[in-house]
Amino acid sequence: MINIKLNRSGMKKYVLLLVIFFAITTAFGQAVDMLDIKIGQMILIGLPKAELDQKVLEEVKNGKVGALIFFEKNIPNKPNAFASVKNMTWTYQKAASIPLFICIDQEGGKVNRLKEKYGFTRSITAAALGKSKSLDSVRFYAEATAATLAGLGFNVNFAPVVDLAINKDNPIIAKPERAYSANADTVAMMAKEVVKMHRKYGVITSLKHFPGHGSSKDDTHLGVADVTNTWSEDELKPYKLLIDSGYVDAVMTSHIVNKNLDAKGYPGTLSKDILDGILRKRLGFNGVVFSDDMQMHAISKNYGLEETIRLAINAGVDVMCFSNNIAGSDERTVDKVHAIIKKLVSTGEIKPERIDESFQRIIQLKSRMGNKDVAAYKAEITRLQNQLKTQAEEAKKPVVEIKKEEPTVVEQPAKKKKKSKRN
Repeated sequence: MINIKLNRSGMKKYVLLLVIFFAITTAFGQAVDMLDIKIGQMILIGLPKAELDQKVLEEVKNGKVGALIFFEKNIPNKPNAFASVKNMTWTYQKAASIPLFICIDQEGGKVNRLKEKYGFTRSITAAALGKSKSLDSVRFYAEATAATLAGLGFNVNFAPVVDLAINKDNPIIAKPERAYSANADTVAMMAKEVVKMHRKYGVITSLKHFPGHGSSKDDTHLGVADVTNTWSEDELKPYKLLIDSGYVDAVMTSHIVNKNLDAKGYPGTLSKDILDGILRKRLGFNGVVFSDDMQMHAISKNYGLEETIRLAINAGVDVMCFSNNIAGSDERTVDKVHAIIKKLVSTGEIKPERIDESFQRIIQLKSRMGNKDVAAYKAEITRLQNQLKTQAEEAKKPVVEIKKEEPTVVEQPAKKKKKSKRN
């Protein structure tokens, strides 16, 4: 059974989880292994092409994955790709027993999967918005992005970036103009408007890259990025401000190394000191943590797959991303990742309670998604709640009540015979 700790709104969420459990067992049959379903919810994968993939569709149907991510390679190369993309997202979503996170990195500017050449709305860089110092412009572009994503069936945007533009020569943050500013207050203020606009359309956002990538000299896609001597506490400020004000849906980790925060030198994604110690305990965030791509070379070239998964989950990562979009990375199959996690649970290297924590966070966040398929799923939840209520009421009836009915059935024919005699 699901192990759940209740908080202030815990009873409502507990009921939701029970109903989802009922829905899952109905969809997959009573012999379903709930551990398999929980593990599947923790796996995010990329898609191989710009059309529906039958293997991915099967993995979704079987509950092996709980999230998908689209890159530019998944957008059909034609002037109006809207209908094709929407067909893909809705088909995958319809196949899932638990709604999928359907994700994209649509920051705007240079990190922009939905380009104008494919018929999508124009966007500009975070740096350009920061220089304009106009919150109206931030709102305008954020709303245009959120509306487009919602219309296409995306429900998670891995944005906004809240890294600070500390190192102007940073090859992965400052140079591609992904940061709003070097000033933490400005970054938090602009990021808050982005989150607001996405929430308006039921799209979840994920702040990135925790605990701060803005001072790095290197690109974690290519190898280790050590910020031990360049990182500052100010890089945590946007997270603190946004968490305290209630404008954080999810957080994405970074693979940076900071030995002042983790003495063992683990990258942020694999560090319990950074994720559990700082993000969870110090900053008070108890929502979903997405990993940055586990196939980036900062991780894949320095840690084995099993070790990576064990460290990440025990550190506090809830959803691990395996994009199959990094050049030179070995392919990580869903079955392989799923089997590794299950093995680590069976050997005690990952506690079942740790899996339950992630499952609870994921389901709670998914209950807030606003696309049509999820709305339909919520209607199904209401139906199931009523069904469960009826079953509960039936279960409360005393056993003797059933026994009373037995003689009634037997006596009824006898009464009819007497009546016929009188006639």
